[in-house]
Amino acid sequence: MKFGEIIILVTCISALSWVGLASKGAQSKCVEALNKVCNGEHCALGDVECASLCLRKNNNYMRSLGCGIPTVAISVLEMAVAEPEAFASMLQSSKLAAVVKYTGDKQRSKSPLFDSAALPTVLAHGMGDSCFNGGMSEITKDVGKHIGTYSVCVPTGDNWLSDTINGFLLQMDKSVDVFAKKIRADPNLKNGFNAIGFSQGNSLIRGYIQKYNDPPVNYALHVHGTVSGVAGFPQCDPTGFFCRGVAHLCGELAYNELVQGILFQADYFRDPTKANTTAYKKYSQLAQWNNEGETINEMFKTNFGKTNKFVMVKALGDTMVFPNEGEWYGHYEDGTNNYKTILRMNETNWYKSDLFGLKTADKAGKIHFETTPGNHLQFTEKDLFGWIDKYFA
Repeated sequence: MKFGEIIILVTCISALSWVGLASKGAQSKCVEALNKVCNGEHCALGDVECASLCLRKNNNYMRSLGCGIPTVAISVLEMAVAEPEAFASMLQSSKLAAVVKYTGDKQRSKSPLFDSAALPTVLAHGMGDSCFNGGMSEITKDVGKHIGTYSVCVPTGDNWLSDTINGFLLQMDKSVDVFAKKIRADPNLKNGFNAIGFSQGNSLIRGYIQKYNDPPVNYALHVHGTVSGVAGFPQCDPTGFFCRGVAHLCGELAYNELVQGILFQADYFRDPTKANTTAYKKYSQLAQWNNEGETINEMFKTNFGKTNKFVMVKALGDTMVFPNEGEWYGHYEDGTNNYKTILRMNETNWYKSDLFGLKTADKAGKIHFETTPGNHLQFTEKDLFGWIDKYFA
């Protein structure tokens, strides 16, 4: 089995083993059983070792109900605990990794912003990548050289290993807290900064803006970002029959304490068929950020308003983020299961009801849109520095 398929199994926990359960009631039985035997009362949220032990311990019971958890899924979780180096290497080399592949132009010209007292820049990487990888390291240095200011990639781990693994197994909210702590510990950032995110790194930046924004993000450049979540898994377009089934089954499992507590990607998974359910509103971390949950956090809206510019870059051929309109704050229409109707940003409820301040920001002229013609994270240095020169002024 390829690693990409294993990741889908882990993310869905036991979804693919339940494909044969045709009725929705049978699937719900499996979900209820899993929530009963492995939840926040059995394991501290985020404790991958405990979660894997709980799943293995109760797998015979799950099998007796026809809901057996694939042993390979449990084994991958165990591998992350027992063999973290091997796990991180496999994750980074998989087709699901969003790794920046970058070669700088040594003959580049300086930015018009050079020597203009521009703010420093914070960069955030995607899933499977690391601030300690060559691509992110080089692009961070070149951004700083281009603008003539301090530039830093902020990791959620203290080395390549932990930074890579945390992009998968450190839940989204905790990742943002680590991100914020490192930013606040850097004296070069104390007066504010501009931020550039790649892929999943944009979830970190969005979370930082809404939960903290102190020191403030002045301008945010979201390159192919997961800002409004995803409704399918990388390389698995939910408009197709099989991948739609995977998306539905994963949606059945995403919104519970255990999954939300150990998988970053589950935290921004937004199933349009579940967006109005109690489980989504209660457990989804993305729902809380969107103010779609059971309570409204006005601080999210206030902090969002402190950022002066949001540049949203969409990859027209993206096969990692579904729908790619999500990179412009759109999403699949809620309540439908054909994944054909896509709402643009100003058609969404979070925009029309201004749930977290998106409409206010747009009316103030803060939202800007760009595109690239290719797939996920396929952009050139000319593209990147063009956006910086155009929008960071």
